[in-house]
Amino acid sequence: MRLFAIISLLLASTLAVAPGRAQVTVNPTGVNVASQGATTVFLTFGGLGSDFVAAEAFWCGELMPASPDAGQRCDPATLFGQLPARFDLSRPSGTGAFTDIMSIPVSVTRRAYQAAANGAPAAFFYVRRFQSLTGGPDVYVAVTCRMTSGGATTPLSLVDVTIVPESDAPVLTLQRDVPAPSWFADIKYTGTGTLMGRWEVVLPGEELPAAEDLLAEAALPLELRGTQRRWMQLERFSVFLPPTGRVRLPGPDPARLPRDVDGAYLVLLRIEASDERDGRSSLDAVGAGSGFVASGAVAGFPMPTLRYFVGSGEGSGAAGHGLRLLTPDDTALVSGGGHFTWMPWAHAARYRLEIAKVDGPLVFEAVVDGKTPEYHSPPFLAQRTAGGALRWRVRALDAEGRELARSAWRALTLPSQ
Repeated sequence: MRLFAIISLLLASTLAVAPGRAQVTVNPTGVNVASQGATTVFLTFGGLGSDFVAAEAFWCGELMPASPDAGQRCDPATLFGQLPARFDLSRPSGTGAFTDIMSIPVSVTRRAYQAAANGAPAAFFYVRRFQSLTGGPDVYVAVTCRMTSGGATTPLSLVDVTIVPESDAPVLTLQRDVPAPSWFADIKYTGTGTLMGRWEVVLPGEELPAAEDLLAEAALPLELRGTQRRWMQLERFSVFLPPTGRVRLPGPDPARLPRDVDGAYLVLLRIEASDERDGRSSLDAVGAGSGFVASGAVAGFPMPTLRYFVGSGEGSGAAGHGLRLLTPDDTALVSGGGHFTWMPWAHAARYRLEIAKVDGPLVFEAVVDGKTPEYHSPPFLAQRTAGGALRWRVRALDAEGRELARSAWRALTLPSQ
């Protein structure tokens, strides 16, 4: 019965739709996947034209005829799971083609492994449905997933990435005259091959990356590669990954970290596509062009980032856990419309910025949302607080108005009127 299903699948891949219509095909048609964890595979579907649009995708242990639709669909009695929406990075590509990033969750491989342990074959199926826009039958296209150890002959894919600083501090804060701690990326992967990429840093005031910018290059269709935004490069890397499934990737030299301006910095891990044989997708095979799409080091999620702060403010409160002020420092001249920033505090519902005369009462205060550790002062600030020496601080409050933390006072200089 199982052999009949596989033969039917091969026939369906060439007879997916009725004569006279474009054939919906996929490459690769079968892949090796890890039996004890997640795997991500780059797939190219061809022959969609303007007649079909991609719909849902399922994993299952058995196939059955999709009649009256075309192809082979999942047997509902053997469903292992559905492609989660958060993992669905599929999109149209090229001419009549469709790029799909098959991110197999651990829950699916666990169920497939349990079925195999109970006597089922050591393979399962990924089935994507394509809905007809012309009133014709829908088309189901399947990919065979063969369970292996996840080492050699499995596509090189990243299944988990964590950036870990060597410092135990919950927030990485750097001073200009103190050496920065190092950090590394702990990576879990399948397959074997070369991991290539670079470390970049987003400077204070620069536009932050979107989720699209943080994707591994191999998760993008061929025509979108090279279009992701780039920031200041810290260091490049090229590391051979043996088929062991884990690697600790060192971060760049900490001395390269920019610390010229107070504020928040964001370190990015950018992963480039590598041309590994087991991770290629043939465009010729699906009629979507010529050659292969290199998809080594594909990942079904955006890469994590590392945030660090540079500030010249005083340290903490009595317990060593006070808020840290960032800008302006105590030597800056703050004109109307000045920009006040501080490090975020966990669980803060709002912040209260307070400006007072030295050894005197408050002369100005403002409340901002807990998600916004910054404040742009109004132009009339200098007029309202004219005269005498000033200082400022920030207090973090919970939803009930109770104080969670406060910063030390910092001198504030406003222009004379």
